[in-house]
Amino acid sequence: MKDGFVKVAAATPAIHVAEPRYNAAQIGKLMEEAKKQEVRLLVFPELCLTGYTCGDLFLQDALLSEAKAALSELVEQSRGSGMVTAVGMPLTVNAKLYNTAVFFQNGVVLGVVPKCLIPAYSEFYEGRHFVTGAEVDTEITLCGQSVPFGMKLLFTCWEEERFCIAAEICEDLWSVIPPSSHHALAGATVIANLSASNETTGKSAYRRELVKSQSARLFAAYVYADAGEGESTTDMVYAGHNIIAENGTVLAESARFSTGLCVTEVDVQRLWNERRRVTSFTAELPQEYRTVYFSLPDEVTECTFSRSFSKTPFVPEQTSERRERCAEITRMQAEGLKKRLLHTGLQSAVVGISGGLDSTLALLVTCQTFELAGFDKKKIYAVTMPCFGTTDRTYRNALALARELGTTVAEIPIADSVRKHFADIGHPEEKKDLTYENAQARERTQVLMDYAGMVGGLVVGTGDMSELALGWATYNGDHMSMYGVNASVPKTLVRYLTSYFADETDNQALAAVLRDILDTPVSPELLPPSGDGKIAQKTEDLVGPYELHDFFLYYVLRFGFLPSKIYRLAVSAFAGAYEEETIYHWLESFYKRFFSQQFKRSCLPDGPKVGSVGVSPRGDLRMPSDASFHTWLADLERIRPAR
Repeated sequence: MKDGFVKVAAATPAIHVAEPRYNAAQIGKLMEEAKKQEVRLLVFPELCLTGYTCGDLFLQDALLSEAKAALSELVEQSRGSGMVTAVGMPLTVNAKLYNTAVFFQNGVVLGVVPKCLIPAYSEFYEGRHFVTGAEVDTEITLCGQSVPFGMKLLFTCWEEERFCIAAEICEDLWSVIPPSSHHALAGATVIANLSASNETTGKSAYRRELVKSQSARLFAAYVYADAGEGESTTDMVYAGHNIIAENGTVLAESARFSTGLCVTEVDVQRLWNERRRVTSFTAELPQEYRTVYFSLPDEVTECTFSRSFSKTPFVPEQTSERRERCAEITRMQAEGLKKRLLHTGLQSAVVGISGGLDSTLALLVTCQTFELAGFDKKKIYAVTMPCFGTTDRTYRNALALARELGTTVAEIPIADSVRKHFADIGHPEEKKDLTYENAQARERTQVLMDYAGMVGGLVVGTGDMSELALGWATYNGDHMSMYGVNASVPKTLVRYLTSYFADETDNQALAAVLRDILDTPVSPELLPPSGDGKIAQKTEDLVGPYELHDFFLYYVLRFGFLPSKIYRLAVSAFAGAYEEETIYHWLESFYKRFFSQQFKRSCLPDGPKVGSVGVSPRGDLRMPSDASFHTWLADLERIRPAR
């Protein structure tokens, strides 16, 4: 088990009601299929050994004894396999009948978990046959073995303590306080639910949301196995609706009215890290719980992925969510800026515009702010400051953007001021080094600050979170402003939001400008254009593709993963787009830049947080400016691709 990933499966066999041996054979086939797919936890439905719909036949000794015999066959079949399997069956203990989940592995019954909440309403009458196992904690003999029996059992992997399984059964999940809530607080990261949830109109959507929400609430993986084909349809229909969710995301889901396996990988390391990060997750010592340990076979160290990882984790994957999500993000940016303007009593804003993506989004958000506040957009001063690297394309786009948005355009060339500065400090203009570039950035910031003072306005920052993470900003140059609306918006999301504005506007001239800006290479334009007048300095040629850096940034800050794990995720996400050596190179570069440039982030201006990740020194990232990156690079060195 490597990097915290565990392959799990929910399974629905096609059964015969009240025929345990037949059902065991069907379960056995799915066990073999799951084993071939290297599944480590396999969950079957509630009472699947007998069928959930046996009714008063549950009171027949013939059925109960046959179910035990069928279980023994399955336990024997599991010998030589490290897969943990959970099967539902009725079980008599001390003259009481329980609805149970039996966990076994490699010929050993690990434990038995009884159902806690027994439904006896509407179409359900389990109370006629079964008793609650809420208070039971004992040892029983099953399959010739002494076995723990109780609701509060944790099945924990010796080799990886973060892989800790607990169970609840069907109705338990639908209750006010599901047992899984206590299981998670006691340390369970994976919840197995053996269920027989009948199908009614609209119930599948509610069931899906219930599983998804519980996994989010518990910072857990939830494996929900549902009864299906073969159950009696005397009064109800079952659909085999299997669902596997992780921390609020449905990773895999079976088609309703189907049988077979629903397989994916859950990341128990991610879940563990989430719980560690969120201090309001009040983990408890599992004093009332019993821990049953099991081992995974060491021949399998890395599971293959069937799940996918988004190349753009900051950007919504579902196009149906696009409009709502973009509107929400830009509204948060605008509301933050509005509050700052109202608090300071200012009704003017100054935005430096370059014809690039970041300043475009900042100007769009500022216009939205003025509309919300009821201010005159003519008091938005869009300042363009052409210098040595400015191209005709970006210059024209900057002016057209400002005019189409109805703002006041101010053009202030800075080349002469920068040359005077070069003369003052004795720097030759032909020496196009860091000083040559930074002098332009700092001159622009000085102009913006002083212009804002002149018009009684506030300088709106344009720099985005990706640039701040990489330190791709001039200290006290474009790094500084009076309010940074893009401070927690990564570059991939900047592009996405700008595209949203282009699609939503009724102003076709504005849409055309925005689309041309989107097509323009990302550049600080601090070096002179090439001979044909095109941009010579392309940011992504220097610091690497922003889509890679945003991917790295998300997993570094959101989950604190090892570099080696982030590399593996990136290789999977960007397969076919980048060579492994390229991904490795830019990941190594990311860590070096991220650590060495913290001093710039330690004094960032205020700006609104819009997502789950931020780099503000007052919010998400309290990081020392002098921390060493060598521990992280040492981990990365272990998996360096062969050249």
